[in-house]
Amino acid sequence: MAGQKKNRQKRGGIMMAVRHNGPFVMFLLPSLAGVMVFILLPFLDVMKRSLHTAVTGEFMGVKNYDVIFHNQAFLLAVQNTIRFTLVCIPLLVLVGLMVALPLSSLKEAGLIKSVYLFPLAMPTATIVLVWKMVFYRQGFLNLLLTKLGEYTGWWGPVMTDYLGTGASFWVLVASYLWKNTGYTVVLWLAGILAIPNELLEAARVDGAGRWKSIRYIILPNLKGSFYTIVILSFLNSFKIYREAYLVAGSYPQEDIYLLQHLFNNWFVNMEFDKMAAAAVCVGIVLFGAIMLLQRLWDKTD
Repeated sequence: MAGQKKNRQKRGGIMMAVRHNGPFVMFLLPSLAGVMVFILLPFLDVMKRSLHTAVTGEFMGVKNYDVIFHNQAFLLAVQNTIRFTLVCIPLLVLVGLMVALPLSSLKEAGLIKSVYLFPLAMPTATIVLVWKMVFYRQGFLNLLLTKLGEYTGWWGPVMTDYLGTGASFWVLVASYLWKNTGYTVVLWLAGILAIPNELLEAARVDGAGRWKSIRYIILPNLKGSFYTIVILSFLNSFKIYREAYLVAGSYPQEDIYLLQHLFNNWFVNMEFDKMAAAAVCVGIVLFGAIMLLQRLWDKTD
């Protein structure tokens, strides 16, 4: 009897949980189905292809992985992609915050936000054309530096090919910051404006100045915005390929040879087995990085 009573209580609890969570599950099912069909199943197929040859379908085990980790182009692309991510994300987060803090106190912040979002509306081809006009050998930057050198007498004509030297990396960084600073500023502003005015007013009454209010009130309340911005910036750093490809083609200067260049070249050469193995590695690393950020975020709460 006692066992039957426990079973009835257990079934009753399950039924109550189903009735309580049923609507949420129904809302989530379409999204979960989409993730399963368009992300998880294709990724599993890629994992399967990474263990076989591209042409004959012969099982190769982990040989494809061994090949890519001894491929100099893959190692160079990984190195440049990591370097680009580690440089751009802190710069973007910091620049966005430094712009958002003074904007948050302006009444015209809405109009200024629209100006900052303008780069997102610009076609990529147009942006690339502007960068070429500025940074190529006879571009506007070299003309400006040449005129300045003539005026001061400090140097002669400047004919630096910025897109063909190590400076191309910093050109790509500048392009990334120019295009993505706008949405970062908007996200920071949303977080700042969501802070209750009562907290800031109480801090001012207690004698806190602008910098102390930022340090002890504003920044601690921006943890949610910080996490969102870092994740989006991390993912967007992998979308800079369009600019790099349109500026320098499939085989750019080695400092801006990214993973996307490598994938494109392998795709053109129909080396799908190596591309699948590399895609699996990149997917695992991205997932691990996001989980690590989530864990660090949970520890700070």
